[in-house]
Amino acid sequence: MNFQVKILLASFIVTVITSLLVIPILKRLKVGQIEREDGPKSHLKKQGTPTMGGIIIIIVSIIMTILACIYYSTDKGDIAKQIVPLLLVTVGFGIIGFIDDFIKLVLRDTKGLKPAYKMLGLLMISVMYVIYLIKGTQLGTQTYIPILKIYIDLPLWFYIPAAIFIMLGTTNAVNLTDGIDGLSTTVCMIIITCLTVIGIIFNIQEVSIFGSILSGACLGFLLFNLHPAKVFMGDTGSLLLGGAIVGISLYLKMPLILLVIAFVPVIETISVMLQVIYFKKTGNRMFKMAPIHHHFELSGWREGQIVSVFSIITLILCIIGLNII
Repeated sequence: MNFQVKILLASFIVTVITSLLVIPILKRLKVGQIEREDGPKSHLKKQGTPTMGGIIIIIVSIIMTILACIYYSTDKGDIAKQIVPLLLVTVGFGIIGFIDDFIKLVLRDTKGLKPAYKMLGLLMISVMYVIYLIKGTQLGTQTYIPILKIYIDLPLWFYIPAAIFIMLGTTNAVNLTDGIDGLSTTVCMIIITCLTVIGIIFNIQEVSIFGSILSGACLGFLLFNLHPAKVFMGDTGSLLLGGAIVGISLYLKMPLILLVIAFVPVIETISVMLQVIYFKKTGNRMFKMAPIHHHFELSGWREGQIVSVFSIITLILCIIGLNII
């Protein structure tokens, strides 16, 4: 526990330093935010704000994980080896987001990575990680049922597609949550911290260590991402954090807990689906704009107010989640 606190604080400090170095570089490269013309008019002033800032979290995650592995390699080599796959799945999703951001912002192709290629990349990483969980660890297909507090062994034919679906759904849900200064970072930080606490409760050290690294990185990034944001995470950051959340939850054998603690990303996704379905049926919009945080924004809520409310909801649901495991 003492090491987790130290590495969280170290991760926070390294993130702040890295941000101070990377943000000016992004500015010089003119890697600026491109706002949708059909988006909230208040967002137009954000045009040009450095984005692709998720690369900061990638850099810090790699540095801090290497340091953690070195620390544990002498007497707890197994823990060091088990942290690496968590890092790889997280960074893997982040790289897909980075490619998308790079095409949009550096190559100036507003379409970005083709949706089919993007989904294929996310699918490949998901399949490799699920196979690793089944074959490379002793976790098997056991899945924890909250409230009942029991483990059940799922058949392979069900577990593999279900786990892949959860990975793809979670990463895209977090991606949809990103759209207001500090919203995705704050919500994800709370969720990751909750998963880290679960790792501590169940004495799964690799989760508590890696979760602490990411929590510290999110805290450090928030200093520059809160309204008015000096940097945006882009798809690089949102896919990375989504990958971290789902990767850790599957490692804990607790993907179902995401229905509770990740309710905000879930409802963001549902709002988009409802908007599309309702518009196709009636020709009208159910919400002023989807995802739902834009609906509240266009209803007169300030960005900081939306972030505060969504974060408080997430915090309350995480507390509930900790009580039902």
